[in-house]
Amino acid sequence: MIAGSFGDNGELLFEIELVTANDQKFSVEALFDTGFTDGWLAINTQDLEVLEWSLMSAQIEMQTARGEARFDIYEGKLIIDGTEFVIPVHVGDDIPDTIIGSLWLEMMQLTVNKPKGILTLEMVVSS
Repeated sequence: MIAGSFGDNGELLFEIELVTANDQKFSVEALFDTGFTDGWLAINTQDLEVLEWSLMSAQIEMQTARGEARFDIYEGKLIIDGTEFVIPVHVGDDIPDTIIGSLWLEMMQLTVNKPKGILTLEMVVSS
């Protein structure tokens, strides 16, 4: 389980680790975006330089809250809740934050209780 924090405007923030192509790890604060329903993770193009991830597909178009946008999809590696994942990552120029998409809710449980200051993301164990 990872504990998150609430941003100044109520954003849901979690610390995750991005893993470079040569296995270096970088901790980053990521915004959990329930409106990002078509992906696992989105990062800014400039962050990709240090990660050196491999391109999977170029220039796909998606509808975002800001309108139509183009993204390249890279094979990325990250660690959440102590587990390493290899996932497709949306990379674009106009992404202000590292964003965690709602696809994580397929395998993780999000617990939010803002009045009590509780924000967690935890792997769901299959029975």
